[in-house]
Amino acid sequence: MGLLTIGAFARAARLSPKALRLYDELGLLTPARVDPVTGYRLYAPGQLEQARLVAWLRRLGMPLARIRHVCSLDAGAAAAEVRAYWAQVEADTAARRELAAFLVDHLSWKEPAMPLEIRYAALSDTGLVRESNQDTAYAGERLLAVADGYGVRGAPASAAAVDALRRLETDGIPAGGLLNVLEDAIEQAEHAVRRVAASSPADAGTTLTAMLWTGSQLALVHIGDSRAYLLREGELFLITHDHTVVQSMVDEGRLTPEEAASHPERALLLRALGHAPDVTPDMRLHDARPADRYLLCSDGLSAVVPDGEIRRVLAEGGEPEETVRALVALAIGSGGPDNVSCVVADVVERLPQ
Repeated sequence: MGLLTIGAFARAARLSPKALRLYDELGLLTPARVDPVTGYRLYAPGQLEQARLVAWLRRLGMPLARIRHVCSLDAGAAAAEVRAYWAQVEADTAARRELAAFLVDHLSWKEPAMPLEIRYAALSDTGLVRESNQDTAYAGERLLAVADGYGVRGAPASAAAVDALRRLETDGIPAGGLLNVLEDAIEQAEHAVRRVAASSPADAGTTLTAMLWTGSQLALVHIGDSRAYLLREGELFLITHDHTVVQSMVDEGRLTPEEAASHPERALLLRALGHAPDVTPDMRLHDARPADRYLLCSDGLSAVVPDGEIRRVLAEGGEPEETVRALVALAIGSGGPDNVSCVVADVVERLPQ
């Protein structure tokens, strides 16, 4: 079969001539020949597969520049690139879904029937292997936070992140201003960590998982692989999503959770405060109920102690101070290979004054 005119090729490829002209201009699909007299574009039948690939990638929403890169690869590498693109799309969609849920909860909030408060405790330990503690744990009347620093300046990085949020203990939250307060707090924490990282000869940064008590809700901000759990009516719920390379591979179906637990790169972060490329936090609102129990912890606990054991200790119902000690002891008893930090907060009815 000889060369096809742009009209015949468009019909065979199920594209419009206008789209083919655009792809030519962008270098995505160059005609096999252009008539020097008429300027007509002529295409080889062998270009149909690439034309259809471009069309399908456009339907996926892939940017044209990335399509050009995919088309330059062999089949295996192109497949890997499409997989990576779609994983990013799903991650972005999940982040927008979280934000949408946050906004719905925020806008539909109603004053609870009974006044509530939180009782809390925090504890951090170096563990049995590390020479220093790069974690920071904090619990106060309004702010709960755990940060896990990394790099040479990991300890001051985690401390800087939490210190940037501690003003929330005293600053009032204007009516309808919770979103702005959280956004400003994360921005200040990021700037504080970057100042620390700038003085480091090597990479430095920190995770941050924090909850702000508003009097009836807990507003969660989360970036990295520290975690937040909720114990409600005896059931334990993980309410954060790890921002790690290994977790992204689990999300894509490339690893099982069991394989991820022993993967050599399980601590490699995709998001963090500091030098990480993505500093976008997850945010969520939780309507508090009496008897809810929240746990914030670094991966020094979650990576070595099974969720079933964590649930057991939380469900025993000891005071927060007793519970954080028991959780840290569990991590130490499991070898204590990392720094371990825990914050426990109980939601209770406020007693009459």
